[in-house]
Amino acid sequence: MNEILTWLLDAVQSVDPVLRTLLAGLAIMLETSVLIGLVVPGDTVVIVAGTAVASPLEAVLLGIAVVLGALIGESIGYGLGYWLGPKIRAARLGRRIGEDNWRRSERYFRRRGGPAIFVSRFLPVLHSLVPLTVGMARYPFRRFLAWTIPACILWAALYISFASIAAGTYRELSERIHFAGYIFVGVVVAFFLLVFVAKKVIQKVERRHMEDGDEAEITHASEEDVKD
Repeated sequence: MNEILTWLLDAVQSVDPVLRTLLAGLAIMLETSVLIGLVVPGDTVVIVAGTAVASPLEAVLLGIAVVLGALIGESIGYGLGYWLGPKIRAARLGRRIGEDNWRRSERYFRRRGGPAIFVSRFLPVLHSLVPLTVGMARYPFRRFLAWTIPACILWAALYISFASIAAGTYRELSERIHFAGYIFVGVVVAFFLLVFVAKKVIQKVERRHMEDGDEAEITHASEEDVKD
């Protein structure tokens, strides 16, 4: 196991750092884009790229690329929603998302306002659908960025830090422990399980803002949030 994992990690690290960083940024840009983001595993690409980080500078540059990629992807979604939202929703690809998902996204943003933009970055489907919904609502772009930038930074920091620390620890242990590879695989699986559970917890906490209910009992986006 150690030999296989070491070979894989070395293969990733052998890729030119600039190319590796650009590919991670591109993957996360696609992952946060409407429709495309439903099938592109951007988080997996970031994890793989993070295992090859060899210095704090590389980690920072990878983080910048991932954050910029996420912001570009979400900004594209916002722009599409602002200019073409209803047409996209009525199109074939828009219908494949499902009317229920569109309504959940609309209700969530209408009831939570800015916090919905932040939290949606950590939720499946909504992370690529909410930016489009926000654009359709003509929410000020500067406020959109004010909420999504911290979420993107936090997301990137968590994934890149985990990947780089896990890979570095494995390389140290592999020189002394013959089953270090199994430990590494177990840690990675545990991380993804933790992420899965965390998303489920967030969904459960936020569910009342997404489902049908008495609008009067739920906090709406403030007037300050929706005006220029």
